[in-house]
Amino acid sequence: MSVKYALLIYLEEGGWEALSEDEQNAVYRQYADFGTWLGERGWARGGEELASTSSATSVRLENGRTVTTDGPYAETNGIVASMLTPSAESLESASLVGA
Repeated sequence: MSVKYALLIYLEEGGWEALSEDEQNAVYRQYADFGTWLGERGWARGGEELASTSSATSVRLENGRTVTTDGPYAETNGIVASMLTPSAESLESASLVGA
């Protein structure tokens, strides 16, 4: 059985908006460099920046019916800002990518 891994990148709520445009551009450059690094190793499969929690909708199954709720499902200090799905053969490989 093939197992897929997701690397989740967390930010503090409001942290992105608190950065200047130059700081945000520097973060985007770091992500681009990381994507290049993954690609050079054949590990790049995909990844996406996620929308802010202010536009989030949770979807779950409850007693056989689909229920949607505005906002994130759990109250946390951090938010998942983006998700990467690297090509990794094991948890150890995925951990190396995430480190």
